[in-house]
Amino acid sequence: MATLHSKNTARATGFFYLALAVAGAAGFLTIRPILFESGDPAATLTHLTDHLALARAGVVLELLVVLTQALAAAGFYRLYRGSDPVNAAGIAAFGLVNSVAILGSAAMLGAAVEVADQPFGDAASTVQLLYLVSGHLWTVGGIFFGLWLIPMGLCVRGVLRWLLVVGGVGYVLSAFASYVTPAVADFLVVPATIGELWMIGYLLVRAPAVRDELVAAGR
Repeated sequence: MATLHSKNTARATGFFYLALAVAGAAGFLTIRPILFESGDPAATLTHLTDHLALARAGVVLELLVVLTQALAAAGFYRLYRGSDPVNAAGIAAFGLVNSVAILGSAAMLGAAVEVADQPFGDAASTVQLLYLVSGHLWTVGGIFFGLWLIPMGLCVRGVLRWLLVVGGVGYVLSAFASYVTPAVADFLVVPATIGELWMIGYLLVRAPAVRDELVAAGR
């Protein structure tokens, strides 16, 4: 029963992690650039009013990021708490803090949609500011997204272990680089992206191997 429990937990955690990646890519990387025009508040407001349904979908996707990251964090804790309780707690804690940061971003986007739908005052400037704050919440939240990868890496073995640890450090540094040397910030998260995709596949496809490792660790 314990091994079956570990196998099912690994697959559920992998599913939530995959859903997190898909929701983030669809919302922050796809919908946001369509709606937000940097340096042009009037254009941003026009995009929102012309594509209000798309803007609402962006809010829903951000809420899905929050939900799936929280569930993935809980899944990682459940999976590794027996074999490595300290790092399991670290994954859960850092993941939940990042969820809170994105929750703030979702609230900002929700407010922007409401202002676009029922404008008051200088609606263009208000919407632009809300989108800017939302983007910066993603940027600074990257510190905790990076931090959750480090204990995650320490819970696994081999090349994946170091890829996640190095990727986590790179993610933390990218949050600072975004305000100092923005040109290098995107390059710093490349190892993390590779490590995350590998980890998702590891949990979903190699769940029995995860189970066996936990049994070998004495869970």
